[in-house]
Amino acid sequence: MTALYMIIGTLVALGVLVTFHEFGHFWVARRCGVKVLRFSVGFGTPLVRWHDRHGTEFVVAAIPLGGYVKMLDEREGDVPPALADQSFNRKTVGQRIAIVAAGPIANFLLAIVFFWLLAMLGTQQVRPVIGAVEAGSLAATAGLSAGQEIVSVDGKPTNGWSAVNLQLVRRLGESGTLRFGVLDEGATAERQHDIVLSAWLKGADEPDPIQSLGLRPWRPAVVPVLAEIEAKGPAAVAGLKAGDKLLALDGVALNDWQQVVDSVRARPDAKVVLRVERDGAALDVPVTLARRGEGQASGGYLGAGVKGVEWPASMLREVSYGPLAALGEGVSRTWNMSVLTLESLKKMLFGELSVKNLSGPITIAKVAGASAQSGVGDFLNFLAYLSISLGVLNLLPIPVLDGGHLLFYLIELARGRPLSDRVQGWGVQIGISLVIGVMLLALINDLGRL
Repeated sequence: MTALYMIIGTLVALGVLVTFHEFGHFWVARRCGVKVLRFSVGFGTPLVRWHDRHGTEFVVAAIPLGGYVKMLDEREGDVPPALADQSFNRKTVGQRIAIVAAGPIANFLLAIVFFWLLAMLGTQQVRPVIGAVEAGSLAATAGLSAGQEIVSVDGKPTNGWSAVNLQLVRRLGESGTLRFGVLDEGATAERQHDIVLSAWLKGADEPDPIQSLGLRPWRPAVVPVLAEIEAKGPAAVAGLKAGDKLLALDGVALNDWQQVVDSVRARPDAKVVLRVERDGAALDVPVTLARRGEGQASGGYLGAGVKGVEWPASMLREVSYGPLAALGEGVSRTWNMSVLTLESLKKMLFGELSVKNLSGPITIAKVAGASAQSGVGDFLNFLAYLSISLGVLNLLPIPVLDGGHLLFYLIELARGRPLSDRVQGWGVQIGISLVIGVMLLALINDLGRL
């Protein structure tokens, strides 16, 4: 079932985002008087095709990894004199810039629509209350303590842990002061706590901002009674069974599932002894833990899970907006995520963020499947983020991407004449090499995560 969600989720995501991107080019080209020869979603062998009254061929092709809009252009073949004025190359620089920019702009508009819908539908957020602070951590040094609710990070309001994490991600690889606004239990006045960062998590392969500060989010206590055992995982190999209650790990008492998680993560590849209660009797079970993740982000893995518990209503909040306020929220979230994407790319370029954070088609497919399985809201959220990424990446000034074409046209606008075909050809060759290199790096990262 998971594989089916992954396939369907990926196809729907790519189909929607590619169609809107190419429709942006198509719609503006038509309004600039350019004849569009073909509008294709996908590459390769056409599966479905039809023509409209303007003679444009619409195609759904077999390889759903992109799409294109083919326009009449004298540089690509002979054009009948009667149609010359409908050629893309005959249009003004301003019109060509509008046509090329329309694709990424369509992606940003689509993200705004998705965020707008999500803001009106509303979401349930877990209040960002600190459950525990690790001794000697950055958070402990700054005076943060259990029971405090984080209401802002660097002056930005935080409704839930996802908002806290988003603000922390913006500071990865940086030095300086990170400011938390918190409310103590029962208090109404916000207090400030400053954390001093120094090249924070610079180059980390899979950074976990919240955990690295020494913060542990508040969670309801979960009795460590196993409900799920992963086939062929360490727990299954050791003979643990659903219904077993974990009492101790290497002699240390276990009262809550989070204790189990923390203890196991700290012992990758270790041999441990779990004391369990089964059918009223206590017994010791030797277990060889596995390792999951890469580098500093790797940790121990048991291959077992427990049943979820109900969260108290006091720890949850509903966040929703009216239609107009939701539109403002949609624009704001799209802008913030676009800026964050650009900042992350810049940090990767300058070594502040590890390039292992780049994701390729395998990771995208996995996230698409997981979000589709999780519900409509999560899937729309994923589509919005992916649409923003597609828009930002296409605007990068790399020849062969929309941003590269925009760069050539802006230079033409400044010079009063286009760059020579030879210079543009060199740019395209360099652009192709860069794009292929980044795609291969992302694919290698995906395979490493598997």
